[in-house]
Amino acid sequence: MYQARRTPRSEFVPIRTLKYHVWVWGEPRPGVAPLVMVHGWMDIGASFQFVVDEFAQDHYVIAPDWRGYGLTETPDTDNYWFPDYLADLDFLLDHYAGDAPVDLVGHSMGGNVAMLYAGARPSRVRKLVNLEGFGMPATKPSQAPGRYAKWMDALKDYHRGGLAMKAYDSPEGVVGRLMKTNHRLTRDKAEWLAQHWSRQEADGRWHILGHEAHKIINANIYRVDEVLELYKAITAPTLCVEASHDSLQGWWQGRFTLAEYHERLKSVADLRRTIIDNAAHMLHHDQPAELARLIEDFVRDS
Repeated sequence: MYQARRTPRSEFVPIRTLKYHVWVWGEPRPGVAPLVMVHGWMDIGASFQFVVDEFAQDHYVIAPDWRGYGLTETPDTDNYWFPDYLADLDFLLDHYAGDAPVDLVGHSMGGNVAMLYAGARPSRVRKLVNLEGFGMPATKPSQAPGRYAKWMDALKDYHRGGLAMKAYDSPEGVVGRLMKTNHRLTRDKAEWLAQHWSRQEADGRWHILGHEAHKIINANIYRVDEVLELYKAITAPTLCVEASHDSLQGWWQGRFTLAEYHERLKSVADLRRTIIDNAAHMLHHDQPAELARLIEDFVRDS
């Protein structure tokens, strides 16, 4: 199994109505911005361990499990609203950083949260790193009726048990699932992730630590005009990192492309883009050393 070189501590913090679980590496240093790393959909804060281990220097790193993921409490809800992630992050930064700005890194869904948050709270973010946080395809108001209907149908499916997450007879099943989802993931890393990404429940089986209600679509259409206004409000120097493998093509089959994403990024005032070779969407697992170097160089650059 993979052996972590920098050992995190596990902390629980009251955030709004929930007890949030947070992974913390290192100690705060006066005058140095904390490095806050927020994970994506069906992931956990511990997922950044491989990157943290590859940093050339020690950093004060804060990586929460989002609501309904990992060891953070699952709210009494049957669906999730995107603005809640921004509010949770805001409370989290109050706890760990006070009024001081942070260096904010987000992957996938977490990258989307980080971009929107940096526009809503520009003074709270010193440097911003977006790891494949592409956003969603553009929508039209005419799609709203069907969207609400699909959302209500998904809620009914959830309450009938139709969205239940698959459980596994052993940790090895979880390892296999991780390696099937990402064929670049090595077994030693998959074994390490499995022990944090799942746990054995009363039925004796191993369950993924992600609430199945996360599968339910958002009721609202995706408003690109709103997103662009938030992008325009970002004042932090921003680094957008992409993997060499184009995940958008596989997900959206031409309905949302890298070219469209790059066009949206033109609204960010201070933007840099880079690509990591031999990596797919989970680039923090595929090429942690290269990603660690990019992050350190970027946050060090004044």
